[in-house]
Amino acid sequence: MKDYIEERAVEIADYIIENNATVRQTAKQFRISKSTVHIVVTKKNYL
Repeated sequence: MKDYIEERAVEIADYIIENNATVRQTAKQFRISKSTVHIVVTKKNYL
């Protein structure tokens, strides 16, 4: 389970960096809420 969470965090962070995307754009792309995007990229919940 930890691997999946870490992979998802990296995938979302990579998308934001590569596309200079906002939280709103990222949420739309991944079909998740804006708060989920924020949590995934700011919390170290996979360590």
